[in-house]
Amino acid sequence: MTRQLSIDALQMALDLKSPASGLMHHSDRGSQYAAGDYQKMLTKNMMTCGMSRKGSCYDNAVAESFFHLLKTEWVNHHRYLSRS
Repeated sequence: MTRQLSIDALQMALDLKSPASGLMHHSDRGSQYAAGDYQKMLTKNMMTCGMSRKGSCYDNAVAESFFHLLKTEWVNHHRYLSRS
């Protein structure tokens, strides 16, 4: 995933959902999420970035566990008409 794609996706989510200030944005330590312009966009929209520390798989364990269950129990067992 490119930096610009992640910025575009974040902007689309912001436009669709208009989240309340103080939202915690969980992500991995990928360069696209650590990029200055991506971080500025989070700050501008009063969002906090939740990245785990390098080498620590436990920092984001609850979010990782949730997304694992979502994918294995829901997403992988349903058919979708499109990918959007």
